[in-house]
Amino acid sequence: MRPGKWIFLILAFLAAACMIGIGIAIGERSILGILLAIIGLNAVMASGFILKKRMREKGIL
Repeated sequence: MRPGKWIFLILAFLAAACMIGIGIAIGERSILGILLAIIGLNAVMASGFILKKRMREKGIL
């Protein structure tokens, strides 16, 4: 795997962890946990898309 793609693997695991966190928070009936997991998921996904765009512009991907 190319060195530039490791970060995307890490971001994918973080996004999956946030999705799991949403499920756990729903099971615990924690509104705060649900909101934090959703915010975390949005932050991880947005940073991944921004990073991918920047890497494509630089010709790394």
